[in-house]
Amino acid sequence: MTDAKTDYPDRYYAAYDTTASQPTPVTGWYDTGSMSSLAAVPPAASLIPVSAADWANTISFRLPSGRGVLNGKIIDYTAPVPPVPLVTQAQNALVVARQTVWGNYGALNEPTPEAWVTYLKALRAIAEGQDTTSTTLPEAPA
Repeated sequence: MTDAKTDYPDRYYAAYDTTASQPTPVTGWYDTGSMSSLAAVPPAASLIPVSAADWANTISFRLPSGRGVLNGKIIDYTAPVPPVPLVTQAQNALVVARQTVWGNYGALNEPTPEAWVTYLKALRAIAEGQDTTSTTLPEAPA
């Protein structure tokens, strides 16, 4: 049987993925002294003890998000934003480019300038996966 005072002497803890590269987000907060069961609490050795003052600070310390762990310390943390894949960028740019071409030329029954046709075709090739060598989007015509 788990004894809170023996197995969790600091009472308040922050959990995080101990296998993740750091900084990594805090994944949970535990008040082991007030829990009726500690069965779901990770071992204290894999948690970071939190002082009573920090535990009580729900304005800037113990937050549901925005906190992380680095070298055993709780820090401000913003998860990195993964880069948007080039295909997705091309799909989004293609929507805008088509609207621009339609609004400036098609709706007026005017011919589309060759620079715009070339740009649209390049975007479409990336968006549809035909162009797999480009690493950036083409430049939009002026």
